[in-house]
Amino acid sequence: MTPQERAEKSAAAMWAEDGASKFIGISLDSVTPGKAVGHIKIEKHHVNGLEICHGGTIFHLADTIFAFACNSYNNRAVAQQCSINFMAAGMLGDTLTARATEVLVKGRNGIYDVMITNQNGDEVALFRGNSRQVRGTNFPEDMT
Repeated sequence: MTPQERAEKSAAAMWAEDGASKFIGISLDSVTPGKAVGHIKIEKHHVNGLEICHGGTIFHLADTIFAFACNSYNNRAVAQQCSINFMAAGMLGDTLTARATEVLVKGRNGIYDVMITNQNGDEVALFRGNSRQVRGTNFPEDMT
């Protein structure tokens, strides 16, 4: 199995069980080893009392795409620590795209950056996630 096939199969197994991300409208666009891209269209139910995209929605998008990037090797990984810096507001009607990129993997620990931009390419937020590999895989794989 190639690294790309492994990343795609791992993503498919995870996506099949990811009810939370589907429920709020996140789409997974692509996954490659150590990277993932996804997006969300900001609708009325994503907007807070200030009429801007709720920060939790943006965090959810970033965290989801981070998860697909750090699980792309078919070693189960979970978030160990995450932070986000909001740089601009997401607005009703915007399409926000998250691009996760592996920064470093050492042993069972990983660091990933996720840049969230709007449809004009403007930076909306930067998320950094630290992952930790745990037991198990996302799909059974013959290692022989």
